[in-house]
Amino acid sequence: MNLSTVTKARNGLVNKFNGLFGSTPTVTTTSDVSAFSFGEPESVLSNSLVDYLGVFYDSHHNYYVPPVSLDGLAKLLGANAHHNTLIHFRNNVSVMGFKPNPVITKGELKRASFDLITFGNMYFQRITNKFGHLLRLKHIRALGMRRMKEKDKYCFIGPDQKIVEFKAGEIIHVATYDVKQDVYGVPEYLGSIQAVLLNESATLFRRKYYNNGAHMGYILFTNDPNMSPEDEQTLKEQISKSKGVGNFRSLYLNIPSGDKDAVQIIPVGDIATKDEFDKVKNITRNDIVSGHRVNPALAAIMPEEKSNLGDIKKAAQVYYQLENEPFQEDLARLNEFLDKRNQIVFERPNHGIFAESI
Repeated sequence: MNLSTVTKARNGLVNKFNGLFGSTPTVTTTSDVSAFSFGEPESVLSNSLVDYLGVFYDSHHNYYVPPVSLDGLAKLLGANAHHNTLIHFRNNVSVMGFKPNPVITKGELKRASFDLITFGNMYFQRITNKFGHLLRLKHIRALGMRRMKEKDKYCFIGPDQKIVEFKAGEIIHVATYDVKQDVYGVPEYLGSIQAVLLNESATLFRRKYYNNGAHMGYILFTNDPNMSPEDEQTLKEQISKSKGVGNFRSLYLNIPSGDKDAVQIIPVGDIATKDEFDKVKNITRNDIVSGHRVNPALAAIMPEEKSNLGDIKKAAQVYYQLENEPFQEDLARLNEFLDKRNQIVFERPNHGIFAESI
């Protein structure tokens, strides 16, 4: 099965699935009943970036396609207030205690660490002299890197879609472990991506709700025989004008000789006060924080009423020992490609909150 076949099949399923959610508003009319919709349904589901396709060889470009969309993972950084900041927090802590190294700077390692957290992969280019001796390691952005079919050979896809090939053995690739394949790594937070998307969807839905201005959330029921089709059309127009600029306006309706029950409002749902916005935001936030395995006290989360997040100093010490030090060991896998004098070394901090052990 080649890549194009899988892509076409997936797109067909996605389009069929999305078709269940998208529809054009219609006006239904019978001899006795007339109804029209106040708003358009819109799908908030977008799962394409987390579809796990496996690793497939693209024979046209001569490289393997990553199992998860790297562009999607990059866009996910701006999805909500927690995911991006947690990655930056983890990245800042990851290079603590880094000792100066003759072949790699702290800045290069920090950028590579960000890639390893975000994409599950980090890449370095060997810069050598004419005798083949290593001078330094240059970080190459993981977003554009691809593994080629030839052993130890990689290429880079630039913003202009031009492909730059590297020599065999010129690139050092460090990846997280994936149980399904061993060509690329995948981010450890992969299981919490749905929470990131749901958190974003809840915020976007709330924004669209207020920007749209159609805050009625009810069925307007009329049963007065004195209401002519012209009156009905006028009422429709006035209701439609209640959204957008000038919303929250009152509507005056006069039906001569009309009964008090001639016009009824049947509430459907008060989104402003009874929706699950806060609950969705809080639950997805907790899932995102759990996905990054960061203590809430370190994740800039405000404690709920009549509660606290515990001793932040101890939380930082535990995080550094149980999460950051193992991650630094992953960064130090670069040492497999370096001689003894160029080894990467991290020293445990002994100042500030680390002056006292837990």
